[in-house]
Amino acid sequence: MMKTLDKRLSRILKDPTSKDFILADAKDADMAFGLAAPGSTSANGHERLRSVVEYRQLMREIVEQALIDICLMSASSNEVLAIDKRLFENSPVTPAVRMNDSTDIWVPGNKTRYNQQASLPFSTVTIDEAMSGKLDSTPHERKRGADLGLYSLTFNNNAALDRATLQAYRDFRHEAERKGFRHFLEVFPPNAYVREEPEDVGRFLSDHIVRLLAGVSRKSRPVFLKVAYFGPAAMEALASYDPSLVVGIMGGSAGTTFDAFHLLWEAKKYGARAALFGRKINQAEHQPTFVRYLRALADGEIEPAEAVRSYHADIERAGLRPHRPLEQDLERAVPT
Repeated sequence: MMKTLDKRLSRILKDPTSKDFILADAKDADMAFGLAAPGSTSANGHERLRSVVEYRQLMREIVEQALIDICLMSASSNEVLAIDKRLFENSPVTPAVRMNDSTDIWVPGNKTRYNQQASLPFSTVTIDEAMSGKLDSTPHERKRGADLGLYSLTFNNNAALDRATLQAYRDFRHEAERKGFRHFLEVFPPNAYVREEPEDVGRFLSDHIVRLLAGVSRKSRPVFLKVAYFGPAAMEALASYDPSLVVGIMGGSAGTTFDAFHLLWEAKKYGARAALFGRKINQAEHQPTFVRYLRALADGEIEPAEAVRSYHADIERAGLRPHRPLEQDLERAVPT
């Protein structure tokens, strides 16, 4: 089955004005938060953390809903769902694996400081493990798992650290090209200014992206980008720079439902063609319903405020208690 990701990418690249929009569920948080990654659930008034088994069941439900284009997972979840269970074999959804876990995404416990220190490059998983579930694999075995991965970069305005980050990315790109492994590129805002804070962080990141990709051949380029949204001007500048560069946004913290819906709607308006939401989906009252409205927004079928009202009506009909009253959920809590 041809994946919707490939169809949408093809149409976007042929026509940069295409209304196609790529939607991904980022369920790779176990590479960052550990036990807290699957989020919490409540029953009989008692709240507890979900297990990884429950986390993967949510992935299965959303993949089977077939409204997202990508399900981003850790290598271990990919092994269970893609390789063992063959969940994606007859699905329009593309499996993807987080391919590096640099130190700025290490968030074990509540008072650790890894993510407050300047990012250092590191990768737990290898390309062979993502593609086949084993370290040394044949080309045939590499067809069993994912052929798409997320690679993240964090620049901190320090030549030595940022050079090491770029060196690790270059090594990854070279191996990926040799093994026929595609990737999309996530670029985080600086997490610890080692020298001084850039005057315009959005411009700093966009310039880094354009500069590094200027030296990358077509076969080694990311299929699309995932960046923080720094407002209309920054998005328009990056999205309009190179029509062969598909720009997407990351979700960030959960915020209100309006925050999530408006972020996707506004970013698309100013040139974004993809959104990868993790916590915004994972902390929703009912994830498949939340995803259904994200898809409607991505397809231009509804406006953000109307989507919030309809979402509340749906979850209340299902007997679920919303996290916050409708009036509060229609407010902007996370500034852009």
